[in-house]
Amino acid sequence: MTPTNTLWLVATKIFILLCIFSPGAHSARAQPHLPSHLIDQANAQKLWENSEWLNLLHYAPKSSNEYTSNVIDARFFIAEDGKENPKTELIATLNALYSRDISNPDHHAQCRFIARFTWLKEQLPEHLLQLPEVSCPLYTEWRKLMPAHKVSLIFPAYHLNSPSSMFGHTLLRIDPAESKNSSQWLSMAVNFGANINDKDNSILYAFKGLSGGYPGIFIVTPYFNKIKEYNRHENRDIWEYPLNLTPDETRKLVLHLWELKEINFKYYFFDENCSYRLLELLEVARPGLQLTDEFGLTAIPVDTVRSIENAALINGIRYRPSQSTNVNFLIRELNSEQQDLTYQLAQTPDLVNSDAFKRLDSSTQNIMLDAAYRYLRVIQNDSTRSELIAKNSYLLLQTINSTANFSSASASYKESQRPEKGHFSKRIAFSIGEDNEEDFAELKFRMSFHSLEDRISGFLPGAQINIASISLRAFDNTVQLQTLDLVDIFSLTPRNQFFQPLSWRISSGLKQQLINGRDHLTGYVTGGAGFSYETWPDGNFYIMATGRLEANSQFTRIIEPALGASTGLLNHFSFGTAHLEINTEEFLNREYRHRAKISQNFTLKRNHALKLSILRQHQPDIRFTEAQISYHYFFQ
Repeated sequence: MTPTNTLWLVATKIFILLCIFSPGAHSARAQPHLPSHLIDQANAQKLWENSEWLNLLHYAPKSSNEYTSNVIDARFFIAEDGKENPKTELIATLNALYSRDISNPDHHAQCRFIARFTWLKEQLPEHLLQLPEVSCPLYTEWRKLMPAHKVSLIFPAYHLNSPSSMFGHTLLRIDPAESKNSSQWLSMAVNFGANINDKDNSILYAFKGLSGGYPGIFIVTPYFNKIKEYNRHENRDIWEYPLNLTPDETRKLVLHLWELKEINFKYYFFDENCSYRLLELLEVARPGLQLTDEFGLTAIPVDTVRSIENAALINGIRYRPSQSTNVNFLIRELNSEQQDLTYQLAQTPDLVNSDAFKRLDSSTQNIMLDAAYRYLRVIQNDSTRSELIAKNSYLLLQTINSTANFSSASASYKESQRPEKGHFSKRIAFSIGEDNEEDFAELKFRMSFHSLEDRISGFLPGAQINIASISLRAFDNTVQLQTLDLVDIFSLTPRNQFFQPLSWRISSGLKQQLINGRDHLTGYVTGGAGFSYETWPDGNFYIMATGRLEANSQFTRIIEPALGASTGLLNHFSFGTAHLEINTEEFLNREYRHRAKISQNFTLKRNHALKLSILRQHQPDIRFTEAQISYHYFFQ
């Protein structure tokens, strides 16, 4: 090889190496080719200030010009300061859309943030051009399984035995387009909830739920799984509200759901919860909605249903009663002898051949067969699988299928039972009265939610859930904190031949107690369990054993325990509710309290009421009477 050829070969190699390793060449290949006029147009339109962009990133205002996103997951942001800077996140998104690195297409911004991508194309139709072509295999497969035509709001009713669901719950159902083959079995449920640690006990769960100790995530699952969970396993009624979102608005919601897959949010039990996050989704689907603006301190699920109703989004209603609701409905159609025979049928299906069954009319026979069969399905769900129950269910089903023109009925609802038609969740009350022959005036506030004596329409009968209640009482020369209740829950579920649930109550807080002629503020925790029975329609009798721990400066021990009993009668009338309660408790130090209280609540309007109450108390040092009249106003 000649010297000239050698020099030429060396120069060529050096040139190639410089091209490969020079910073300019590397930068040109790695950096996206973003047209400069695109940034100019985004700046001109100030797209980062658009409410649709703010909704897509779940930004909430911190001040007039500052934002922070409710998303706490770094994977959701492209810019380093994207969580708090809508502008830099928008510019970073535009840059990422032009990225030429498509070695892992599912991680490309066009696939990962497809709702943002779609919105930016709508805002910059003449400028967002010459993009790299990217296929999105994971998204494509997901969309094949995900309907995107209609949306319904789902409200599973209150569930007092579950701390996370005692206020009810909301989720969305996304349905396919209607056709001959369409079915709600193909619908998908969109649920937001706390990503909890299964090892956490109830106390730790409550603390973390209130303090933001859990992240929240969206989960998409077949809707029939939710029917089984709520309707069958937890025996909760389900209220379904079809929404009037268009197919295009539904598609926007579904695109955004893909972006939120496995993304962590803030989660707080009382405000930034399941219901609040669903409102954010609806704001993405229909720009211009401002559903979240009215919820600051709390976002109670039923209040969010009312918010959606007020926004004219609801387009109908469907009631899906639980299995136990249907059984109780059917047995109420029977007299006591027929109820006994129905219970025996569930144990011995051959009784369909007995004279006692055959002499009944066909309509009554159908109700009894249906009630017996449904009852067995309920107890099979509540316990481990029993071969005997399965056999009896099969025999009853055979009889039903062989009965000519068999027909029965399911529980229906009255307009007054609709959850959103109940009184609002917060309450303020003004009272005047006399306590131990001394006049007083009192101001009360309850953050949420419902008392046994409150207007029953829209609420679960026998259920009381009071959270964060406070009252201030003024006498002639002083004002004092009368009560501060952290929690006051009462669950009265009537027993009958078919179901034997436990009724229970628990309360905790601070309360004035009259001791040695003076009021003393005491701390307490009280709990009880027992039985309740339906005495007549709308009437409920209960009896419970109770226990109490009290921190009282007048007692020797720091915490003084007591045992007691409580019994009462609750009755709902068309004009209000009456409640008579008698209870007694005796402390370890021989102190005791016997109380009898009668209350009558008069419903004036949906969110207005008057309440009369008289309390008579007997304890070692005194007997006294307290009487008061209160005006109650409920608000959201």
